[in-house]
Amino acid sequence: MAVKGNKYGAFKGVFTPSILTILGVIMYLRLPWIIGQAGLWATLGIILVAHIISVTTGLSVASIATDKKVETGGTYYMISRSLGLPIGGTLGLALFVGLSFSISLYIIGFSETLLTAFGLEITLNTIRLTGAITLLVVTIVSFISTNLALKTQFLILGIMVLSIASILLGKHEFVPKTPLSGSAVNSLPWIALFAIFFPAVQGFEAGVSMSGDLADPKKAIPRGTISAILVGFVVYIGLIFFFSYTVERDALLNDSSVLLNISLYSPLVIAGIWGATLSSAFGGLLGAPRILQATAMDRITPKIFAKGVGAGNEPRNALLLTFVIAFAGIMIGD
Repeated sequence: MAVKGNKYGAFKGVFTPSILTILGVIMYLRLPWIIGQAGLWATLGIILVAHIISVTTGLSVASIATDKKVETGGTYYMISRSLGLPIGGTLGLALFVGLSFSISLYIIGFSETLLTAFGLEITLNTIRLTGAITLLVVTIVSFISTNLALKTQFLILGIMVLSIASILLGKHEFVPKTPLSGSAVNSLPWIALFAIFFPAVQGFEAGVSMSGDLADPKKAIPRGTISAILVGFVVYIGLIFFFSYTVERDALLNDSSVLLNISLYSPLVIAGIWGATLSSAFGGLLGAPRILQATAMDRITPKIFAKGVGAGNEPRNALLLTFVIAFAGIMIGD
């Protein structure tokens, strides 16, 4: 059933949550290390192969979105209408649980970096406490209004753009004598490095999950999805060349604070890392409840989760269950 309150366009509803997840934690914490391991050309190969898969998947999603009526549920809705409810329902529940637990991972990552930044001891209990408070705050924002959550993502996007600029315009104290064209001695296999990077390019699913809240899904999903994939590709290619030509291999491999050390203003990089984790958590809190709501509308899960609130049919009951699952993940704490 379509929602009368749908109002988001391609940029706000699809592009922004997608690009924030694509340019997320992996870009800040894993890309420099991967370049140190693989070197320029092998890392370019990783990026190209990952984006060939991503573009192919994105074009398939765009094709389904333009060919069929798309409502609440994003990827689940498309799969269930293409392959049937038995297959779609199984995958939908797996997507919901996976997204809900991924929120825990993002918030634990945020909690660890927050505690480190303030010089506090990282223990199981401090991670649990910080994570629980953070989860409560982002859930309240998402509970109040999807629109408020998306506006918060605009702020995070601005911070991440500034943090990338701070890295590119920063210090040049670690410039190698020659570009890092080859791989490091005893580097990990190419396929292992590819597996570490690949989750980054799957971030466009965060935008697709907003399908039920879009004014015109047939236009917004293809435009927002493909744009996010292409922008992410350009940024990653640029960063690969930048790191390969301006940062020596030892720093990329062994200095976990290398981005802070080379940046023009390190607090912006810290804020960018926090923004990356929080935006991914927001993406999960916006996407997972909508998948559960769609499965409930199809009578796969209890119908209490099908109920929405307000003109936008916001899935608050489903959001509460998502919160409980994410909270359980944080209580594990590791």
